[in-house]
Amino acid sequence: MRYRLTFVVGLAVGYVLGTKAGRERYEQLRKSAQQVAQNPAVRNTAESAAQQGRHFADKAYHVVSAKVGDRMPDSVAHRVRSLRERGTNGSGPDDWGTSNT
Repeated sequence: MRYRLTFVVGLAVGYVLGTKAGRERYEQLRKSAQQVAQNPAVRNTAESAAQQGRHFADKAYHVVSAKVGDRMPDSVAHRVRSLRERGTNGSGPDDWGTSNT
């Protein structure tokens, strides 16, 4: 109940502050955020972070599948082995309808 009350109070404070600031301030903040997002340095940093995240996720996938593969039910172990054999080329959706990219 305490968290609900805190949430409602935060919502009310945000509403009051938002209405006082008005539409002009909102538009100003939105334009500033767009400028930051379009900055080449920010884009390069975001892409670098995304590539590093994909690299670490790939390493974690291989480590976990190697260590846990023998302790899983046969159906899951078979799926992990088939994914490992297929490789992680990152192109297109997998059999579960998700993408590796």
